Amino acid sequence: MLKLAVVSGAAGFVGSHMCDRLLAEGFAVLALDNLLTGAERNIDHLRGNPRFEFRLQDVTLPFEVDSTVDFVIHMASPASPRDYMMYPIETLDVGSLGTRQMLELAQRKNAKFLLTSTSETYGDPAVHPQVESYWGNVNPVGLRSCYDESKRFAEAITMAYHRNRGVKTSIARIFNTYGPRMKLNDGRVVPAFMDQALNGEPVTIFGDGTQTRSFCYVSDLVDGLYRLMLSSEDYPVNLGNPHEMTIAEFATTILELTGSHAGVVHHDLPEDDPKQRRPDISKARRVLGWSPVVTLEEGMRRTVEYFKSIQSTKEKEADPEARLSHQI
Repeated sequence: MLKLAVVSGAAGFVGSHMCDRLLAEGFAVLALDNLLTGAERNIDHLRGNPRFEFRLQDVTLPFEVDSTVDFVIHMASPASPRDYMMYPIETLDVGSLGTRQMLELAQRKNAKFLLTSTSETYGDPAVHPQVESYWGNVNPVGLRSCYDESKRFAEAITMAYHRNRGVKTSIARIFNTYGPRMKLNDGRVVPAFMDQALNGEPVTIFGDGTQTRSFCYVSDLVDGLYRLMLSSEDYPVNLGNPHEMTIAEFATTILELTGSHAGVVHHDLPEDDPKQRRPDISKARRVLGWSPVVTLEEGMRRTVEYFKSIQSTKEKEADPEARLSHQI
């Protein structure tokens, strides 16, 4: 009998890749998305698969699944600064009401629940690299709080359902991820830099560029999520690439990969922008046998090819201001 996974946020960047992996592993997938920030084109290639079903669904509202469910994967949330600052209430709702609706489904169906949380739960970290035992340094009333606190609440209610209602749960803390199906205009550093470089424009660096990030290719992340879904680990697990580089170094890499000679420009650093971001993945290695395998050079090459194809088919939205956002 086919195992069914219910995936919220399935038309999003990472969610659509997770659907690909589940189908490749032989699962049936019920994909849920209200398309607030997701895009149907991300799942169009799955439409003819008899094991795939898409339902236009706001998971903050009650809904039902008639069949047996084996896994409930809650991935729905605006994830880029541009999106969650445009939709702060919706972001808080999906982290609270949406997480509860998905947990209720898992409880009713006796299904395993996987929450995709974020490294933003660590805020602007005072501990480096970030380990799962670190409680974070988050501004609860800052511009980013709608996202940070929604995910922190989502983790809290997930553990409450686990402890008090016996729901089998796992929590992934996702660090910077990139790859095909990212939106060019979503404000995150990878598409923002690539968009500018491919258009022959100077790459915009916020601050002096010494803040650091680490970048994980999407197939590596999805492999970690899949392993975590099948595991018995209850507490959060970091998933990301521990290779750390400065934003200035990353800008140079993008310019070289795209062949751009436009250089860089500097803008003021936004409020609460993290100065450092690198995961300690010791737990993922130990518990899941997981670590990333795609090099930055290979992952970026694939991503550049994708963004070039998006530009050539004119799918990019005309929104130059979207490039000037937080660099997460």
